Amino acid sequence: MATNFPASLDSLTNPTSSDSLNSPSHSAQHANVNDAVEALQAKVGADSSAVTTSLDYKVAQLEAISHGKILQVVSTTKVDAFTMSSGGFTDVTGLSATITPTSATSKILVIASVSISAQTGYNAYLNLVRNSTNISQSTGGTSNMTKTITAGIFWFHPTVVFEDSPATTSATTYKIQVRAENTAGGVAVNRRYDSAAYGSTSSITVMEVSA
Repeated sequence: MATNFPASLDSLTNPTSSDSLNSPSHSAQHANVNDAVEALQAKVGADSSAVTTSLDYKVAQLEAISHGKILQVVSTTKVDAFTMSSGGFTDVTGLSATITPTSATSKILVIASVSISAQTGYNAYLNLVRNSTNISQSTGGTSNMTKTITAGIFWFHPTVVFEDSPATTSATTYKIQVRAENTAGGVAVNRRYDSAAYGSTSSITVMEVSA
């Protein structure tokens, strides 16, 4: 029989020790296996194959793509609570991720999800920071930051997605900072500001993407 591969899989007959050489046909058995092996080789392809339908050729094309690859991922999940009631932007303890880019041309994709609440009647503010530099900043107002959390005690789960270009191969830390609206207000991460009875989690993930 002619091989059905690669359109479909072959169903080959295995002879038993009691079969004669002509039932099933010994020569046909060899021919069927040879056809299947040749079809398999054609599908896989020889080294450096120029046949565009071969797997060797397709894999080589994928390996030749040098941009847009995820080179490494670092992620941190914060499970405990953090609160503050005054002062400027403050690092949220345990909500940071440090990555060392392999190339100065790499991009860093930052994804952060923060469980945050504000004291009733006040707003809370959130910043994304690279080392000590604010990034992903609004320019829409006179006092700008990454996110503004609406007043109230309700939980919010804002997500920050930002592609950064740190232009370095040194260890780089991305972190979340928060602050209360003023000295009279308060803000909490991973819990309701007015109650420690209910908890949540926050996370920050950084990915190096080849340029």
